[in-house]
Amino acid sequence: MKTNIRIVLVNTTHPGNIGAAARAMKNMCLERLYLVEPQGFPCAEATARASGADDVLASAVVCQSLEQALNGCRFVVGASARSRSISWPVENPRQCARRLLDESKQGDVALVFGREHSGLSNEELEKCHYLVHIPSNPDYSSLNLAAAVQVLSYELMMMAPEQNAHLKDEVREVVSAEEMESFFGHLEQTLIDLEFLDANHPRKLMRRLRRFYNRARPDKTEMNILRGMLSAAQGRKLYKAER
Repeated sequence: MKTNIRIVLVNTTHPGNIGAAARAMKNMCLERLYLVEPQGFPCAEATARASGADDVLASAVVCQSLEQALNGCRFVVGASARSRSISWPVENPRQCARRLLDESKQGDVALVFGREHSGLSNEELEKCHYLVHIPSNPDYSSLNLAAAVQVLSYELMMMAPEQNAHLKDEVREVVSAEEMESFFGHLEQTLIDLEFLDANHPRKLMRRLRRFYNRARPDKTEMNILRGMLSAAQGRKLYKAER
């Protein structure tokens, strides 16, 4: 799916930003970089800032116009840091990533970034279906171009199905309600044995402990550790009493 996603940089003035953007893309498994009228590219500084993402730079497509960079795209999102006099649909990075990935199932999509100092022109925005805005400090909202690419590439990475597929393999086998009740009985008795809990007034402390362990939702291995600790504490108390 992510092979259908283009990162488009328009009229980038600093070659170092191109290299840093390529590095951000490769970090997040994106590889299709399109450059619209870049200033000073190719450039040694871009290669240096890419820090190993040379393949992304080498395969970058240099275009003479934004129309050329967007040729064949079914859906286009433009990154914008400022409000516009004409209202465009605006999404946050997470919403944008979800929409881009959904659209990319059917064909190529593009995420467009404007110039470092002025962003995208109104004419360029007219070629976008949506805008994406990265929330930031209202008193200092200037975000470096490569940093903006990193934020949105990260959201794409985290939203991609293959990124989250491993989570299904890591589902924890938490203990049952019956096992939890058995544990709480063991815990209460141990605390009484240790004279930490007043057997005549156990409710308040045990209620808090129940809330604590229920939030933790221990799995079977963790429960075995907890029960072993309680048994060890009881054994030590018995040993001292016998002495």
